[in-house]
Amino acid sequence: MGKIHEECGVFGIYSPEKTDVATTTYYGLFALQHRGQESCGIVVNDRGVFNSYKDVGLVNDVFKKDTLKKLGLGNIAVGHVRYGTTGSNGRTNAQPIVVNHIKGNMALAHNGNLTNCVELRQELEMNGSIFHTTSDTEVIAYVVTKERITSNSIEEAISKAMDKIEGAYSLVIMSPAKLIAVRDKHGFRPLCYGKTEDGRYVVASESCSLDAVGAKLIREVKPGEIIVFDKEGTRSIETHCGKAKKAMCIFEYIYFARPDSVIENKSVHQARLNAGVCLALEHPVEADVVIGVPDSGIDAAIGYSHQSGIPYGIGFIKNKYIGRTFISPGQKTREDRVKIKLNVISDTVKNKRVILIDDSIVRGTTCARIVKLLRDAGAKEVHMRVSAPPFLNPCYYGTDIDSRENLIACNHTIEEIEKIIDVDSLGYLNVEHLSMLIGEKNNENICAACFNNEYPTEIPKKTTKNKFETKIEEKS
Repeated sequence: MGKIHEECGVFGIYSPEKTDVATTTYYGLFALQHRGQESCGIVVNDRGVFNSYKDVGLVNDVFKKDTLKKLGLGNIAVGHVRYGTTGSNGRTNAQPIVVNHIKGNMALAHNGNLTNCVELRQELEMNGSIFHTTSDTEVIAYVVTKERITSNSIEEAISKAMDKIEGAYSLVIMSPAKLIAVRDKHGFRPLCYGKTEDGRYVVASESCSLDAVGAKLIREVKPGEIIVFDKEGTRSIETHCGKAKKAMCIFEYIYFARPDSVIENKSVHQARLNAGVCLALEHPVEADVVIGVPDSGIDAAIGYSHQSGIPYGIGFIKNKYIGRTFISPGQKTREDRVKIKLNVISDTVKNKRVILIDDSIVRGTTCARIVKLLRDAGAKEVHMRVSAPPFLNPCYYGTDIDSRENLIACNHTIEEIEKIIDVDSLGYLNVEHLSMLIGEKNNENICAACFNNEYPTEIPKKTTKNKFETKIEEKS
């Protein structure tokens, strides 16, 4: 559908008693399915014995009742859902990654992207490491394992590894006796933890996953923090906290996260309503109805409607049974797919001036097809409003956009884009107002580099992936 994608979601559970942690992890991953639809995996720990299963596909396709039963009971488990990119082997790069070393087993799941992955991988290969995947998750696993050999504990090894790995990483790591949550010092990607009524601790990328397994949110993992869950309870290691500027990815609020999630004590749903309010103030226009592109455009459309006084209407019905693994028929692949995924409610838009709200415009191709659906349904005018600023720069922290070449906003003016996608007017969210979505000022504590070119870290000298190329390597 021509959208920007986030790479994955992570989940972990620690139970004081031996229980069916596999099924709980299944439910947790199901709630994170929006973060990754290419592959998924679960590793269960039964007194130091790791049982794992991972494959390409959606969670409910990969994990049937018999598969979960074979994983068995345990007291710790970690899980992962992954979104992959063009030209890659999904099963090979599926997570969690399991490592067997002289001091025991380790399973690791990762959300984000390392900025020094190429250099670390080359260094490891020169020292004899043999890689089985193209993901930077395996690089993290190697670095942690290498440190574990000479460390007194897994958490000590992770702390040492954090001195070497750079970029974005929210991790869940499982040793024979511990579940560990780790977040990079900038806090690019979300990671939170909670507790169930029966005393089980749960770690997940989003709070909606905690809700799905009956866990009450305790708090976010702090940027730079390591949290250990074991038979002694929980303990926090903050050696790396406060050593870098906080830089939470603002696009989590605009698009990636589920609207029922709470990130950094901020409601994602409210952030999107605020985006719509900002758009109504920045780009007012006379119209008859406001509609949103499902799913992430809907909340912003409601916000625009409330602020402008223009009625909100349901403009599209989305086929909820089509995923990114859908096989498109015929030659007109993209156009057919848009028609199958979205259908216009003609009574909402026919002979009306329509304000169309979406979360972003990447290349413009999908957007143009959506506008055409409205035109064909009889819309008299179409005014496009986007709840994000124009994409102008690559992201090095886990979003699948590494090239300016095919970004429509890099190559065309607003007026030119209006003609390309066939709208009567176009308005983007002002980049200076991004922090207003979450009730902050001056874009502090957020990363908006893909919009404003203000990178929180040094830009990588070498990269391995370009979304727009035919054959590329993957990020985790």
